[in-house]
Amino acid sequence: MNKTLKWIAIAIVAVIVILLVLPFLIPVNKFRPTIEEQASAALGRKVQVGNLSLSLIRGSVGIDNLSISDDPKFNSGPFLTAQSVRVGVELLPLIFSKQLNVTEVIIEKPQVMMLKNPGGTWNFSSIGGSAPAEPKNAGAQKPAPSSSSGNAAQSLSIGKIELKDGQITIGNTNSQKRSVYAPLNLTASDVSMTSPVQVDFSMGLPGGGTMKIAGKVGPVDAKDAAFTPQDVKLTVSALDLAKTGFLDPSLGLGGTVDMNANLSSHSGQMSTKGSLKLSKAVLIAGGSPAGVPAVLNFDTKYDMAKGTGVLDPSTVDIGNAKSHLSGTYKSEGDAFAVDMKLTGEGLPATELEAFLPALAVNMPQGTKLTAGTLNTNLHITGPTDKLVTDGNVGFFNGKLSGFDLGQKMSGVASLAGIKSGKDLDIEKMTSDVHMAPTGLRADNFNLVVPTLGSVVGGGTLDSKNTMDFKLVATVNSSMLGAAGGAEGGAVGGAAGKLLGAGASCKNGGVKVPLQIHGTTANPQFTPDIGGATASLMKSELTCAGGSVGNLAGLAGGSGTKGVSDVTKQLGGLFGKKKP
Repeated sequence: MNKTLKWIAIAIVAVIVILLVLPFLIPVNKFRPTIEEQASAALGRKVQVGNLSLSLIRGSVGIDNLSISDDPKFNSGPFLTAQSVRVGVELLPLIFSKQLNVTEVIIEKPQVMMLKNPGGTWNFSSIGGSAPAEPKNAGAQKPAPSSSSGNAAQSLSIGKIELKDGQITIGNTNSQKRSVYAPLNLTASDVSMTSPVQVDFSMGLPGGGTMKIAGKVGPVDAKDAAFTPQDVKLTVSALDLAKTGFLDPSLGLGGTVDMNANLSSHSGQMSTKGSLKLSKAVLIAGGSPAGVPAVLNFDTKYDMAKGTGVLDPSTVDIGNAKSHLSGTYKSEGDAFAVDMKLTGEGLPATELEAFLPALAVNMPQGTKLTAGTLNTNLHITGPTDKLVTDGNVGFFNGKLSGFDLGQKMSGVASLAGIKSGKDLDIEKMTSDVHMAPTGLRADNFNLVVPTLGSVVGGGTLDSKNTMDFKLVATVNSSMLGAAGGAEGGAVGGAAGKLLGAGASCKNGGVKVPLQIHGTTANPQFTPDIGGATASLMKSELTCAGGSVGNLAGLAGGSGTKGVSDVTKQLGGLFGKKKP
């Protein structure tokens, strides 16, 4: 028994000695030229490796310092570098026949540089082509590749390739701007240049998000590796737009993207279909994160050679509000230039309210949309980091609960005898709009409120959420007749009658210029009673009696002095100092 144990111990020691000593007896560095030659021929790029070491326990060859050159048309530096590479090999052929059969390649912490030129071609497009010629001044000439080297790409077969904890830097040759993505992990099984390969890829995104790709890729396109066929599932989680350059971070724009899509690419034609959810969107400077997400259900086709794409009719869903989006896009430098149409009809406004802060539109404090529908017809153009939207919007049969228009427009309410109540009913509100990252402009604004009349004009909402609107309110003539007697004490009884008479004459009511300042959450209505009001009152008085001088006398004056007195009295109603 003791003798048996003795021989077992001796055998174990012998095996350990062999495993420790044998690697030093096998000159693995002699394979370095072969590895460099075959790898260069397979990739069409100059490949350089450092010192080689053999581990019989792992059954692998270790490589220090791997470098794969870039396409010289893009970059004089390397395309990929790694400090450590482990190559799994079949030991028996290596030991007894000095034959190197690779079973797996594991690259630790690779650094990859991906560049695109103005024509839309990537630096990895030429991978798999002919290896670059050695410079004439490269020094000592290396042995000419064997006749079989030209077929290395065709015969390459590796059970598994892994990239662990790597980093990708992406940019354009005509720009110094670079985006860095890490960590990068890739596993490719049954790798061959001539057949599809199962790929599982994951990459960290700026801001903590992730992107994953899983599916079949290959065989590698011999003319352009970027056109290599693929049928994969694409998943993006928590992509922070403000940190990717898709939106201008200096304007405070941003949002978080989650996406699930199926991507299929063949012969340079890429089709992608899936859904994208944009949460906490901020689309205009001065806006604040939207309270509800927008979900884009899309179907798009992209021509990789031309760098152009078409978005087939797709939908944008915000709650139960469904809009339609279609158009084209084109790769331009660091971004895409888009030309899109967004249309919607009968959209429930109550569903859209929580998304409006993304456009710097906030409901007045203490109010809520409880009814109404929205129509949109918008044209979206420009690069993705500086989109501009033009078109028109319409809001119909709405109710803004908790908003007392009479209190906000106290001067006009006093003039017309309006008591609007605590809720605002809106028959319609339409406007042409121009939205850019720096703010919003409204033209041809038209608001119809049953308790007031109509309001027309336009204005802007800047990056600080400050409103600057100039409007003209036309008070209903049916209200003015009744209001004349009641307000006569403040302006003079005769002037009150004139207001009613003027409205009746024109069958449209008194026009009162207004300004709106403040913010959308706290708008400040200020009647404009300067020269514009005097002019408007002069028109009303003329209509009422045919003679400015005669009718102004009813207000306690004569001629233009009477008009001036009426204007002064109106100023008192609006809370202004009398001159």
